Amino acid sequence: MKHPNRFAAVFSAILLLSAVGCAPTPTREGTGEYVDDAVITTKVKAAILNEPGLKSAEINVETFKGTVQLSGFVKEENDKRRAGELARHVKGVQAVKNDIRLK
Repeated sequence: MKHPNRFAAVFSAILLLSAVGCAPTPTREGTGEYVDDAVITTKVKAAILNEPGLKSAEINVETFKGTVQLSGFVKEENDKRRAGELARHVKGVQAVKNDIRLK
C-alpha cells in the first residue's frame, strides 16, 4: 500500500513543478502572454506593411507583455510618427516605444 502513496506524491510534485514553470514573472512571459504578443507583433507588422510609403523591411517590431518596441530606420520624421500611430491603434497594444531612427 505504500507504493501508490509514493507514486501519488511524486506525480503531484512533478505536476506542481511543471505548472510553476509556465507561470509568468516580471521579466518572463507566460505561455498565453507569449502567444498574445506574437499576434500583436504580426498585426503591427501587417499594419506597417499595408501603409503606403513605409518601408516595412526597415522597421523591426518586437512585443513584450503588450508593449510594442519599434526600431529600424526611416527617411523622414513623418514616417517614424506614422509607424508609431499604426502600432498604437492595434488591438491589445498597451504602450509603444518608438526607437526608429532617421537615416
